[in-house]
Amino acid sequence: MDTKSSEAQYMSGFGNEFQTEAISGALPKGQNNPQRCPMDLFAEQLSGSAFTRDRAHNLRSWLYRIRPSVVHGEFEAEDLSTPPLEPLISTFTSLRGDPNQLRWDPLPLPSVEEEIDFVDGLVTVAGSGAASEKSGVAIHLFTANISMRNKAFVNSDGYLLLVLQQGNLSIQTELGYLELSPKEICVIPRGIVFRVELSTECPARGYILETFSGPFELPNLGPLGANGLANPRDFLYPVAAYDLECDNKFEVVNKFCGTKWKAKLQRSPFDVVAWHGNYAPYKYNLELFNTMGTISYDHPDPSIFTVLTCPSSIPGEAVADFAIFPPRWMVAEQTFRPPYFHRNVMSEFMGMIYGCYDAKEGFRPGGSSLHCCMTAHGPDSATFEKASNSTLQPEKFQGGLAFMFETSAILKATPLALKAEWRDRNYSDCWTGLNRRFKGPLTPGQSG
Repeated sequence: MDTKSSEAQYMSGFGNEFQTEAISGALPKGQNNPQRCPMDLFAEQLSGSAFTRDRAHNLRSWLYRIRPSVVHGEFEAEDLSTPPLEPLISTFTSLRGDPNQLRWDPLPLPSVEEEIDFVDGLVTVAGSGAASEKSGVAIHLFTANISMRNKAFVNSDGYLLLVLQQGNLSIQTELGYLELSPKEICVIPRGIVFRVELSTECPARGYILETFSGPFELPNLGPLGANGLANPRDFLYPVAAYDLECDNKFEVVNKFCGTKWKAKLQRSPFDVVAWHGNYAPYKYNLELFNTMGTISYDHPDPSIFTVLTCPSSIPGEAVADFAIFPPRWMVAEQTFRPPYFHRNVMSEFMGMIYGCYDAKEGFRPGGSSLHCCMTAHGPDSATFEKASNSTLQPEKFQGGLAFMFETSAILKATPLALKAEWRDRNYSDCWTGLNRRFKGPLTPGQSG
């Protein structure tokens, strides 16, 4: 497929081996690293896994670019002496955990007077482990009201899963363009350079799940069979596209061990004319998710809503899962249909893309909550009363789209998030109406 246009075009299929060229003949024939590449391009391998990983998990792409990535100025660390609280964190080992239920209102959008791009609008709210150990996760929020101008970003710390809540984005990556709208997600693998443009005048806001260890995979389906949940064919990868003005000067920001390192480039980093491989960014439309649920009784566990997972070394236990709670039919008989009261060995971070959540009142689009390992949570008082007394009929819930980042790690909220003005400090009040309802004997063995 040929393209030099900035208009996004795609190839489909999760984890496929792709090949694409912006100019016909730019890909070498029959080998990866010829003595001289077609059109005098430079061959550069981008490895997303160790060379010796088994074939099923080996990730790499070959890029054919106008100039190699090694051509850049010296990286200099950002000065953090001014801000009172670090907005971006990738090491959580020294932070203190908090067992309380935590909730935040939407991250405030930049004012009209401010000019905040995607990189400057990143804020870490929680995480665990350390990027330098390639172990753990981080959860970030972002806002932006301007595009990144001659500025690029690369994350050396891990994989980024972006959930867009508001606005429309055009994401230019080394390997091509991804257009992103609300109800869509994208994944940018470790080390891939990209920049974010706002497609409209509307400010953008969203959530990011970062995994320090490995890539995301599709969850195993088990007894569900061969089909269901997120179908592989619906994941879209960019075709090759490069900057026609490839000599423009750029600043590249490298998030390395949680610090922003900046370097000057006398060229555009978006100069890949062709590429092939399986290590590339991709997007997915959440409206295409094939939702499963009970058709008899009881509320099934939320794992049936998993879109993507980052597995751990323990079978069945994820470093991180990304699950959604989309519009769906609810038909369970003799059942309390909202999510049940719960304590979980996993940590759960919730976000709201649009509408309302069927287990909570006051959970606003752009807002978030954190229920950490073994922290009790569940429906609020009003939801419990309504669901306990309603007449059960088949009902289609279509009032909102919520999601969850779930992890086996114990998430620690950052000092910035705990002290933020947009933290809901009265969150726990939503359960104060859950009074005693027990009508049995007052003491064991006593008859009513």
